[in-house]
Amino acid sequence: MIKKILKFIGIGLLTLIILGVLTFLFVNESVPTGTQGVEAEELADEMLQALNKPGFDTLSMIKFTYPGGHSYEWNRSDNNVRVKWGENDVFLDLNSSPESYDAIEYQGYKYFINDSFWLIAPFKVRDNGVVRSTVDLKDGRGLLVTYTSGGVTPGDSYLWIIDDRGFPKAWKLWTSNVPLGGLELKWGGWVEQEGVWFSTFHPSKVIDLEITDLEVQ
Repeated sequence: MIKKILKFIGIGLLTLIILGVLTFLFVNESVPTGTQGVEAEELADEMLQALNKPGFDTLSMIKFTYPGGHSYEWNRSDNNVRVKWGENDVFLDLNSSPESYDAIEYQGYKYFINDSFWLIAPFKVRDNGVVRSTVDLKDGRGLLVTYTSGGVTPGDSYLWIIDDRGFPKAWKLWTSNVPLGGLELKWGGWVEQEGVWFSTFHPSKVIDLEITDLEVQ
């Protein structure tokens, strides 16, 4: 019952703050020490190839709905996005500085950055300011990704657990929005659209996050 309730009240990564408090006694790991170098770069390339990063780069439009009723129409060609939640409906020119947004627009911007990350994070492992390293795991291969800049929470780290196909099957989080380390969520519900693979379902022991209404062009 708790999982069903939380599924429908999730609002971006902020939802995980509450979950972090509830699960703090059960999960609190330090960020693992990784090894940078050729192996990490090859593992990142394997994941990007498996999911078809070149195909992703050609997409002009991505539409989706995130838990909590956040819906997005992201025009990647013109670099803008329409964000709707509750009674709000805002259009954001992503070429503009976030400092130029008013309060409602900035809220929509934060929702977009956080919510879209749950859909496209695998494609962002080579963004500027990203540090990649390998981590030894008992189950799968580990790619530790740390964002030193960008987004709204720079400094966050994510440990991808990658299967033999090169697909991420889960990740662990170390983020400023969650007051615990190592919370693990699965990456499942894989769907292929326009030759590109997207994960639409992220279950865990405490919450299930499901992305719906996905359309790409």
